[in-house]
Amino acid sequence: METTISSKGQIVLPAPLRERDRILAGQRFDIERLDEGHYLLKRQSPKGTHGMVDWLLACPEKDWFRTLPSESTDSL
Repeated sequence: METTISSKGQIVLPAPLRERDRILAGQRFDIERLDEGHYLLKRQSPKGTHGMVDWLLACPEKDWFRTLPSESTDSL
């Protein structure tokens, strides 16, 4: 699969890879230089809040927790 580095130095992971590995916007990665032209990209583990939003949304008191709207980074 091929991708291009943007003028800001950003690399886009192609959609088939993101979908297959359930990679979502905002997830963090570590990158390691192995050799000239060879790099290793590793997704970081969540910081212990995995499932927190689902847990909050399951609160028995109606409308106690609401998700906040977020802006898209598509135009960056």
